[in-house]
Amino acid sequence: MSERDGLAGLDVRRFAPADAPELLVLQRCCWVQEALANDTLDIPALHESLEDVRRWGEEWLTLVARRGPRLVGAVRARETGEDWEVGRLMVAPDESGRGLGRQLLAAVEALAPPGATRATLFTGARSTRNLRLYARAGYEVDEVAQRSPAHVPGTVALAKPLPPGRAPARSGADPAPAGAAAVPTD
Repeated sequence: MSERDGLAGLDVRRFAPADAPELLVLQRCCWVQEALANDTLDIPALHESLEDVRRWGEEWLTLVARRGPRLVGAVRARETGEDWEVGRLMVAPDESGRGLGRQLLAAVEALAPPGATRATLFTGARSTRNLRLYARAGYEVDEVAQRSPAHVPGTVALAKPLPPGRAPARSGADPAPAGAAAVPTD
């Protein structure tokens, strides 16, 4: 891996409660950019407390990425029926454009349970950079979710099929992208 792809010196591991304060700061930093792009402050990620982040960090399968001691990225996912619901993909603004978001997305998709048939997510309708990333990763507009009463105005629901026959994720294994270091969680 080259330095340009952003993975050199990266450590990807599962969330620990001690990550919550930095994750809250990173989340706010990233979602301020989303608020500006989408011309709204009505974004839940901007209004969550430290306890909210700690709670979802433990309830969802949450990955964090560190470069040295600094938390520079994260993503979360959970099983909802046959869907692997992906959310809160975030990369520190000074780290963006190096492939870290793409790698975190691939890492969390690879951890989908065998019963999940598709990955789903949503993003701001005017978040053009996010929409390009997700399109390159194989996501398409989920027309059914777009018409759902639960659809949030100003967002785009996306989905992609997950490959059948995936092996179950190893318990306790860290999901390091290629070129990134992983530290055991046990």
